[in-house]
Parts: sequence; C-alpha cells; structure tokens
Amino acid sequence: MSTSMATESGRYTHIRVPEGEKILVKPNGMPEAPDRPIIGFIEGDGIGPDIWAASKHIFDEAVRHCYGGKREVAWMEIYAGEKANQVCGGYLPEETLDAVREFQIAIKGPLTTPVGGGFRSLNVSLRQLLDLYACVRPVRHYDGVPSPVCRPELVDMVIFRENTEDVYSGLELKPGSDEAVKLARFCKAEFGWDVRESSGLGLKPVSPECTKRLMRAAMTYAVKNKRKYVTIVHKGNIMKYTEGAFRNWAYEVVREEFSDVAVSWDDCGGKPEGKILVKDAIADIALQQVLTRPKEFDVIATLNLNGDYMSDALAAQVGGIGIAPGANINYDTGVAIFEATHGTAPKYANLDKVNPSSLVLSGVMMFEHLGWTEVSDAIDKALRKTYTQKRVTYDFARLMEGAELLKCSEFAKAVVANL
Repeated sequence: MSTSMATESGRYTHIRVPEGEKILVKPNGMPEAPDRPIIGFIEGDGIGPDIWAASKHIFDEAVRHCYGGKREVAWMEIYAGEKANQVCGGYLPEETLDAVREFQIAIKGPLTTPVGGGFRSLNVSLRQLLDLYACVRPVRHYDGVPSPVCRPELVDMVIFRENTEDVYSGLELKPGSDEAVKLARFCKAEFGWDVRESSGLGLKPVSPECTKRLMRAAMTYAVKNKRKYVTIVHKGNIMKYTEGAFRNWAYEVVREEFSDVAVSWDDCGGKPEGKILVKDAIADIALQQVLTRPKEFDVIATLNLNGDYMSDALAAQVGGIGIAPGANINYDTGVAIFEATHGTAPKYANLDKVNPSSLVLSGVMMFEHLGWTEVSDAIDKALRKTYTQKRVTYDFARLMEGAELLKCSEFAKAVVANL
C-alpha cells in the first residue's frame, strides 16, 4: 500500500516537502514504507550537522547498494533547536510537530536546550508532545570497539523506558515560589506530610495506562525477536505506590495478554518451560547485575528516570554513549523519532571530528523498523568491518593500538567502502 504524492508543501511555512510518498501505518501500528518514503530529519545542534552529513552519506549509499536505485529516501528537513530558532523564530515550531505526525518517521541529531526559560528539554518536549511513550535503546558490543569491561561481548540488551510519566513529566514547582509554598502547606494540612516550605516540589505520576502500553511494547518485542528474559526494573521497595505499582501492572500484562508465550518468575519458580521468563529487579541492584551478570538480562522494561540511568550505564560497557542508538516510538499511532543519544558537544562543532556511530546506528534501527532489513544489515556489517579494521574517529583511536585516525566524514567514507 502507498499513497499518491505527499501533501503539498504549502501547508508548511518553512518545511519543504520533497517528491515522494508518505509512510502508512498498518493496523498493528507498524509502518509500511513505499519505494520513496518521505522521512523527516533534524540536523541537530553543535556537532549535529557534522554527524548528520556523515550519517546521511552512509544511509543513501547503503540504500543504493541494496536496491540499485529502485528505492530511495526522500529526506525532508524539519526544524528544532538553534536552527529552528534562526529559521522559524522558535526552538520547537508547531509545524515540526505537525510534519512528524503527518509523515510518521523522523531521525534527529542532538539538541541543545535554551538556557533561562522555555522548554526544560527539547528532547523531552518532543517525546511528550508527540506521546512517544517507548524510548527503545538497544545495547550491544561490536568487535574491535574498546570497552572498560572484561567481557563486553556478553552485553546484548534492549531497554524499553517509559517516556511520558515519572519525574520527567515536568510537573515541578520552583523552590520558595508561592505555588510551592501553597502546595507544601496543602500537603501538611490534608495528608500530614511535613514538607519544608523552602523545597522545590515535583509530582511523580505513574499510571496503569502508560505502564501497560510500555510493557506491552517490551513483551511484543521480546516475542518477535525470540528473547529469553524480560526484566521489570523499579524501585518499588521504597516508592511502593508509583514504582511498586509499575511492577504490579507490568506483571498484569504478562498474565492477561502474554500467558501463552511468557510466564513470571513467581508463577513458575524460575522454570519457564520454554516460555519467556519475566522477572523484576530493584533498580540499584539491577545496575550492579547488568555489570556482573549481563547474560541474565535481555529486554528491560522500566520507568523514565531509571531508564535514563540504565541506558547510559549500559552504553559505557560497550564503548560509550557515542555508539549508543535510540528511538522514541508510539506503537499505537506509528509515529517514531530515531535519535543520537549523546549531547551536542559544542566545542567540537564544525570540526568534522566526532564519531557519528550513535546516529548511524539509530538509522539502522530506523531501516529495520521500516522493514528495509537489507539496508539495516548492510550498514551493521559495514560498521563492524570498519571497527575491526581500526579505522575510527578520535574517541576510539586514543584507546586502540595501531588505529588509523579518521575525521567524521572520512569514517563515513570508510563505512561506505565496506558495504
């Protein structure tokens, strides 16, 4: 299935819609890509333009390599961050949100957050405003990539982090403000909570609706990819009615919707009899065990803040956040944004220096999500070959003996040569 020509670009003030077709969404929320899908991209701030140019070169050459011109991506620039402020007069224009909703799939570089007001985080705002409830972060080691641990090859995990609730939902009051004092007094009067009136205050919402859709996505992934374990990571021993509730609602999904293919530890005594084993772990213990017993972790389902910690901690085990891909997905609407997971590194901006691997691997996720697995496999194999050849950017070169130091753009050309 495909649409005819995409919506006329006149609908947008600053975005130019290229010749191509929209990606459609199947009833199960998965995309169905035409031969020339329109995909939005945000260059990003700081090092964003450098790593986007390198990544786009790899993407386009890989598509050409796999399909010989029968398929290609129609790239559509959309705006967020510093460039959006210059072009559109705001850091997150409404037309950017409209374009992502209309064309379904986008990929982005890192974004800076304006200082002194406005958005708390452009990344968080994109996730919340588009209801991209699942932050999906695969973490695995590539041969040749330097790692601080002894057995990085044992790390092969996928984190499903709930994206829209928890303390990242933005429900905060400034310390000493009239609103914070009012809430502190209300809590004292109504609930007997002794909250200092000088405190900054925040709410930590965790709902069954958002928990269950996140767990449903994690379980569906585990089933589709034949994973052995799903671990619910939480701090429910302390926060019993938020994180403890997350744990309980997640188990309800397993029992009510996946009992034919999965079973909880409590229901089988750790003997799943060929089914996916679902267990849970306290967050601080999990952060220890992913380091000491990585083979016992496969798919992880967790809350927003825990997921942030775990994603970066796991990335460190396989070479750092510079090689960590990510996606923010709503599996109900089909809208998804794939992204570099590191920061903008402004001191390296326009130096053609940094490693584009995080964004490249996010593109690998994107092409796999689109069903263009020939492309995702080709890029993945080319990256592996380039790493083992020790043809790398400065971050890896300084940790390798005999490495060939490449610029960002040179690394892209080396990957393309290995397709």
